[in-house]
Amino acid sequence: MKTIKGPAVFLAQFVDGQPPFNSLDGLCKWASGLGYKGIQIPTWESFLIDLDKAAESQDYCDELKEKINSYGLEITELSTHLQGQLVAVHPAYDIMFDNFAPDAVKNNPKARTAWAVETVKKAATASRRLGIKAHATFSGALLWHTWHPWPQRPPGLVELGFEELAKRWMPILNHFDNEGVDVCYEIHPGEDLHDGDTFERFLEATGNHKRVNILYDPSHFVLQQLDYITYIDHYHEFIKSFHVKDSEFNPTGKKGAFGGYNDWGDRAGRYRSLGDGQIDFKTIFSKLTQYGCDVWAVMEWECCIKSPEQGAREGAKFIQDHIIEATTKTFDDFAGAETDTEKLKKILGL
Repeated sequence: MKTIKGPAVFLAQFVDGQPPFNSLDGLCKWASGLGYKGIQIPTWESFLIDLDKAAESQDYCDELKEKINSYGLEITELSTHLQGQLVAVHPAYDIMFDNFAPDAVKNNPKARTAWAVETVKKAATASRRLGIKAHATFSGALLWHTWHPWPQRPPGLVELGFEELAKRWMPILNHFDNEGVDVCYEIHPGEDLHDGDTFERFLEATGNHKRVNILYDPSHFVLQQLDYITYIDHYHEFIKSFHVKDSEFNPTGKKGAFGGYNDWGDRAGRYRSLGDGQIDFKTIFSKLTQYGCDVWAVMEWECCIKSPEQGAREGAKFIQDHIIEATTKTFDDFAGAETDTEKLKKILGL
């Protein structure tokens, strides 16, 4: 068993134009003051990390790490969720996902994909320079528009889709392998890797590449009505990253899992601040500890009701209260005895 590290916070949802949320120092001081011990850094925010410099310069990485450590914090993972998304984009989503891309590659899907691949590779090198062993990202999606099969999917479409997705990711995965860093795909609606079956399809398509791993976030499974506890039993060996995010599913006679195109506050399935939703975090932390998952417990705040400031304040304590100090003893050790082979034989009647 292994004690989960934390609490930590994903900074993406807290970045703002106003202090303290508009600088690395400001965010570090804020997070540390709330009791967080780690930060997950969104690499698309250049004021938090210059990914080009981080991939090229050990001195830059040492200085960045030293600054963050000075606030009593560690870097849990770098995140390329937005760039990873752009590794695979179906043309139906080109216009909307161009918002994630630099101007130089907008309206040019081929160039955008090439940029995304190289950017995620840079994050691998930066992670190695920073001494980080896991990386958080999205897989992107070529098949998402077919998830509800109407009209019917032609035979072979899914297999071809995962073959192409793996083809795009293999150079990235090989680079991460060279850098000694695991790729942790957040299993998420909108991505081709959105549940257990799709993770297995991708893993198989990559030839069971050892760097294919999971960022476990139970909130997305509640919205899918997937058993997020048993998921850990199936995939604990792949769980190398962990988002602590709450959610709830309250279907009515008017709406369910599809959401009716409503805004988040009016959907049956919606994300909530920690402790305000329906997720059984006690069992999750117990399972991850029991299986020895070497992860940081990183709060990702997304709530349609509570303010981010309150969510962040409450989140640090919520995570700290759920972290289990893994035992190194058996509770009935006091009744044990030294091993004696002859005595053991007598117990067995031998």
